[in-house]
Amino acid sequence: MNALEPTVLWRLCHPAGRRARAVLLPGTPHLTLTFFIDNVMDRAENFDATDIALFRADDIKHTLLADGWKADE
Repeated sequence: MNALEPTVLWRLCHPAGRRARAVLLPGTPHLTLTFFIDNVMDRAENFDATDIALFRADDIKHTLLADGWKADE
């Protein structure tokens, strides 16, 4: 992960054909974690620390996986 460039953390797909991704955007003093569904921003959240943002992204990923989404290869 490059701390100076946006980073796609994960991509998921749904059996109905929908696609989701989490993107971490660097910034000062906050990092922004964004979630996109079918290329439309669903939400954006600001964090003071990378580890907290990564934890949140992982939490959302696990929620989607439990709802039937799968890793997009």
